[in-house]
Parts: sequence; C-alpha cells; structure tokens
Amino acid sequence: MRSISITAMAFLALAWMNGAAAQAYPTKPIRMIVAVPPGGGTGSRRGCWCWGGDGAWPPGWCSDTLRTAATVMTALVLCFAGAVMAQQYPSKPVRMIVAVPPGGPADTLARLVGPRLSEALGQTVVIDNRPGANGIIAYETTARATPDGYTFVAVAAGVAINPSLYRNVPYDPLRDFAPITLGITVPNILVVHPGVKAASIQELVALAKSRPGQVTFASAGNGTSGHLALELFKQTTGIDVIHVPYKGGGPALADLMGGQVQALFSIALAATPQIKAGRLRALAITSAKRSPVAPDLPTVAEVGLPGFEVVGWFGWLAPAKTPRAIVGKLHAELVKVLTMSDIRQRLLSQSTEPVGNSPAEFAAFIKSEHAKWGKVIRDANVRID
Repeated sequence: MRSISITAMAFLALAWMNGAAAQAYPTKPIRMIVAVPPGGGTGSRRGCWCWGGDGAWPPGWCSDTLRTAATVMTALVLCFAGAVMAQQYPSKPVRMIVAVPPGGPADTLARLVGPRLSEALGQTVVIDNRPGANGIIAYETTARATPDGYTFVAVAAGVAINPSLYRNVPYDPLRDFAPITLGITVPNILVVHPGVKAASIQELVALAKSRPGQVTFASAGNGTSGHLALELFKQTTGIDVIHVPYKGGGPALADLMGGQVQALFSIALAATPQIKAGRLRALAITSAKRSPVAPDLPTVAEVGLPGFEVVGWFGWLAPAKTPRAIVGKLHAELVKVLTMSDIRQRLLSQSTEPVGNSPAEFAAFIKSEHAKWGKVIRDANVRID
C-alpha cells in the first residue's frame, strides 16, 4: 500500500504542474479507492514471500527495492515540479514583509532594494510593514505564510535573538524559515563622552575596574544590539558598570553627548557624524575586521579582546518548505541588486556593509548568532518579559 500511495502522490504532482487549473487543485473532496474490505491485508504471508498479509513491508530484497524506487521517483518528480514552478515564478505581485515601521534601517534597505527586485522579477514587490514586539509579529506572519515564494520577510538580528529574550516566542528561527541571503551588516562603535579619561579600550577597562559600579553605559533599550554588546563586553573583561537603557538610540546618544552617561555602543550610522564633529570620542569598532565605514578605527578584537564581534544585520527569509528553486531565484536576484554599484555606494554611505552570501551560509550564520547570544543572555540573566 505504501508504494501505491507514493505513486499516487507522484501522479498528483505531475497533474498539478499542468497549467493554471492544476494550481487550484483540489477544489472538491478526493476519493481514494482501496481494493480490499476494511481491515483486509494486501496478500498472504503463506502465499507470497514479498508482501505482508497484514499490509506490512517485511524485510527482503523485493520490498526494499520497490520502496527505494518509489522514493527516488517521487523525489525526481518533486524536483522537476520545483524547477517548473521556479520558471513560472512569479506570476503575481510578491510581498516583502518588513519587521519595523517606515523609516527604520530594515525598511530603508527594503525600499532601496524593492524597486530593483521588482524590475528583475517582472512583478511588483509590495513592502508590507508589520512592526511590533521586536519583529515577532512579522516573523510569525512569515513563518505561517504559504511557502510558495510570494511572501518573504526582511529580518534583523532579533529574529535569532528573540527566543532567548522572550518567553513563548511563536516561531523557531532555525526550523520555520528558509534563509535567502544576508543583506547587510551594521557595526557598532564604542564611543565615550570627551570628558571621560579613556582614549583606548584598555584605559576604559582600567577606569571601570578602578571605579566598580560607577561608570555608566547607555543603550537604546533592553535587548538591543548595544545592550547585548555591553553584556558581552562585561563578560569578556570582568568589569562592573551600570547599564542605563533608553527608549531608542537617539535619546541615548543625546544624553551621552550631554554628559549624563559616559559610554555607549552605538550603531555606526548614528555615531559617525558626532565623532567627526568632536562631540564623541571613538575607541573601537565592533566588527571582526576594520570597516570601510571607519577604516582608521581599530576593532575591539585588535586592541585586546580577541574574538569580540558584535554587528547588527539585516537579511531575507522565506517560510520553511519554500521550493529550493524559488529560494535560489530570490537569492540570485537579491545578490545582483546588492552588487549594483549605485546600491552598494548608497549602503556604504549609510555606514552599512553589503554582504549577499549563500542560503547555506546565511543559515549557518543565523545558527551561530542564535547560540552566541543565547549564552550571553542566559549568563547576564537578561529578560524582556
């Protein structure tokens, strides 16, 4: 019976590929005819060495061969179906969900890339902002969407970090999505008020150790990239400092320039103009290597903390089980857009670094971010709810 079921699935898959009518199948109940009465078997153990009289598959060369052949045939049919789907895709507008309100970094990236992607696909890419709960609303919506390539999401680092920060997150970042590509990374810069007597990472650490529980670090809020960078910095150096969370990066930066707090891990885009104006002093950048955003600024790893790396990032995910061929098509077109000279220059001018890696590389990156920040969050006992 298993071979009959698998073969039936193969023929259904072939029928489904045959035109627009098949795309709507099924539109009414389906009848499966069975050649035996209820409870009956498919043969007799006494009369046939190959089949089980109760419908089971006993061990043996014949049963194994039939099972293997049916599996291979089904896989071939499904692969062919995916290829045909990719050739026809897209045949209608595509929705790109964005996890932030208009104006945020992910929204800026989506609206920069969206028109070029529309041109490449030959269909409109509709930007659908679904802000709230640090992206959880957008990510859950995408995870539950039909995996046909017509819904995908622009994600931030929170997609991998949320399960460690919040209870009962309604998605799994490793199982519920098909990674497409990492779009950009956004380094943080460790900045201090000019009045702080520290011109390097080593001097800041020494200052904090000489005044335990007195040096103040601002952040854009609990669970943000700057906050988690601070927690990793504390765990790596062993310093005891005060965390002052704000409701956004703007207020945190303003109070740092006003001298109400002493230090901050700020996104490069916000900090760079203030550094150039002399309102803040930059100590190091948090990317693994020096950034074109600030090529003369050393990395935190360079100046005494090997392996220290913190970057914000944005990329694209589709729902799990989206056909590989469609994921591959989206990946190819998105990477083409990211490598266009005008797009690349625009991104670099905004203190971000274009990436455009493979789906497999992006999947491995998400897995590593999930594990890394999960440990930092547990060790620091950080919870949002």
